[in-house]
Parts: sequence; C-alpha cells; structure tokens
Amino acid sequence: MSEWQAANPQVVQAVEAVVLGMPAARHLGFSFGRVVPGEVEIVQPYRTELTEHNGNFQGGVIGSLADFAGGSAAGTLLPLGWVNMTVDYTVKLLAPARGEKLVARGRVVKPGKAITVAAADVYGVDQGEETWCATALVTMRNIKVPAANRDGS
Repeated sequence: MSEWQAANPQVVQAVEAVVLGMPAARHLGFSFGRVVPGEVEIVQPYRTELTEHNGNFQGGVIGSLADFAGGSAAGTLLPLGWVNMTVDYTVKLLAPARGEKLVARGRVVKPGKAITVAAADVYGVDQGEETWCATALVTMRNIKVPAANRDGS
C-alpha cells in the first residue's frame, strides 16, 4: 500500500473534522456514517428548507452531498498534510429524492498523487426503504498544505 492509499485512522478522523468544520456542511446539517479508507457514507436529514414545494430534496442539496461524499472518500486516502479541492463534478438525477433522509455513499475510483477521481451514489430513504436517486463523478486536485499553514502560523 503506497502513501496515497494509507489506511491511517488519523486521516479518517481528520477528514471528518475538516468537512464538518466547513460552513456548507454545518448549514446542511449532515453527519458521517461509515468512514473507511477510500469510502464514506454521509447522511443528510430531512429539513423543510432543503426541499422543494413537493417535498423532494433540492437538486443543489443532492449535488453538494454527492460532492462532499466523493471528496471525503478521496480525502481518506491522502497522506497527512494534504487536502483535496473539487475541480469538477457531474451529477445525474435518476429519481425524486425524498424521504426522511438522504444517504450518499462515496468511493474512490482512481487515486492519484495529483488528481483523484471519486464517485458517489445518493439514495432517498423513506421508512427504511432506499431509492437510488442520483449518481455523481467527482474530480479533485490533491494539494500539499505548506507546513506553516498546518500549525496555524
């Protein structure tokens, strides 16, 4: 296993802390479910302000959740001191996203030193039944954080 596919539990914890510290993640109110190297699950609870008039989750919420899931999965494979930044993502809506929550499952498709590609599938969960409502492909640039920025100086 190379440094780019490290099963480092500190990285997994760091990914959760960094992502949940972002204003967009706090606004959406999601939480992490399963987090293992190369894969994550993010749960978005139902909130009226995140839905359209018909009760379906807004497309922007689905896209953001897919982006976060793909980026988080990729982040779990980065060495400490590295971060990723989304360069591009494409979301394909497959069915209405409705229910008491959304679950996004992100996974790394192609890890790399400079660029990582991840995918995410988003499911609407209603009374325990999952409906596959979107799929996404996320491309990220991996960036080494200068040492001065890592310790806050």
